[in-house]
This record gives sequence, structure tokens and C-alpha cells, in this order.
Amino acid sequence: MDQAIARHCAELDRCNQRGGRMLSIFDLLKTDTLDLDLAAYLMARISRGASVMVGANPGGAGKTTVMCALLNLLPANTTLAAATDEAMVRVSQSSAPECMCLICHEIGPGPYFAYLWGDALRRYCALSDTGCLLATNLHADTFEEARSQVCVENGVPEAHFNAFNILVFLRLSGGWAATRRYVETVYESDGRSAHQLTYQHGHGLQAADTLQDDAHYRACRGFLKQHADGATRTIEQTRRLVVNFLAETND
Repeated sequence: MDQAIARHCAELDRCNQRGGRMLSIFDLLKTDTLDLDLAAYLMARISRGASVMVGANPGGAGKTTVMCALLNLLPANTTLAAATDEAMVRVSQSSAPECMCLICHEIGPGPYFAYLWGDALRRYCALSDTGCLLATNLHADTFEEARSQVCVENGVPEAHFNAFNILVFLRLSGGWAATRRYVETVYESDGRSAHQLTYQHGHGLQAADTLQDDAHYRACRGFLKQHADGATRTIEQTRRLVVNFLAETND
């Protein structure tokens, strides 16, 4: 298990463009980037295999940080890999693909590692048809901006955009000396239907009452609450706790 955790966290570290320690879900709770109810909802969805897209326009808004913190909540048997041409070909040609999540480091036209645009992005998004999980981020503050960039500018079919089960949009507030980053909105899709707003900052989760009857959500919330004030912070420590928790709850 330790080797699998090390490989998992090493792939997350490959996304780190700014240096320093990668942050965990517990770090995000501590800084109020998201609250306990939202963190539990995201963990409940992602730990059962949801594809994720994180958006914010400004550089340094925390898109990659939030994306990687959420990827640390994936099912224990999930293999992470960067969305290189080689990895995409391997997944597309596999007759029995392993449980894999391909990470597009950013939706963008720059000549950078695992940045995807145009035909490459369309091929990447189409891998959702194989059962492969997808995770990415992009410069977009709203659902409308994200959809326009992906579906209009890049010609990704609506069905493949809908395959991103969770869309998370961040917001910055405060001046340069007291900047605060927080999740402003979250949209959800079952992978086939159009996305629906499920969280809005200041209004909470849309289905909060229904979630109280969801045993997995309650278990995730209890897990996060139990460890939120502890010493656990690193992505390696967090991943180990998540893997053990999912094994104990048979998820």
C-alpha cells in the first residue's frame, strides 16, 4: 500500500508549478477554502469515481491546488497519470482499462506538459466513453465561461463536457496582502445530463436535507471532522487516511 500511495502522491506533485508543499483537503478546510459540508459532499462523490474540473480566471487562484486535493480522495485502486499522448493512446486502445484517472494539467494552448487544446483536448475528453476518469482545470470563473471554452472554442461535444461530474469554481477576495480563496459555486452532472448548480457560497448545498440521509456522505463528513483539527496535513498522510477509511467503509 505504501508504494501505491507514494506513486499516487508523486503524480500529484508533478502538477506543482509553484513549489512548496502540496495542500491537502485538511489544509483547505483550515483556510476556509471550503466548509465541512461541501468537503464531505465532494469526498462522497469523488471517492466513488467522479471526474473533476476546477475553474478560476486569475493565475494563482488555487485551481491546481484544489484539483489535486480532491484527487487525493479518489478510490484506492485508481491509478493517476498525466494526460500525455502516450497515456491517451494506451487508454483508448485498452480492451479492459484499469481504473485510471488522466490529469490534464490545464486546458490551454501553451506548449507545456499535459496542457491540452483543440484536437488533443477533444481526444482527451472522449476517453470518458471508455470509463476513464478525467481531472483538469482551466481559466474560467463561471460555468458559462467553462462551457464556452471547452465546447465552443475547442469543439468538445456536450456529452463529453457533461462527463465531468463535478465542476468547481473558485473566487479570490480581499487585497493583495489579505487574499482569500474560496469555492464560490459547484455544479454536478450524472455524466449524461446537463450540469445543475449544487452549491453556492453563502447559500450552502442545494440538497443538504437529502444528503443527511446518505450514509456515505455522513461517513465522509465524520471522517473529515475527526481529522480536521489534527496534525495531518501532507498529501501522503492524507492519502493514507483516506485509503484506510475507504477500506473500512468498503468503498
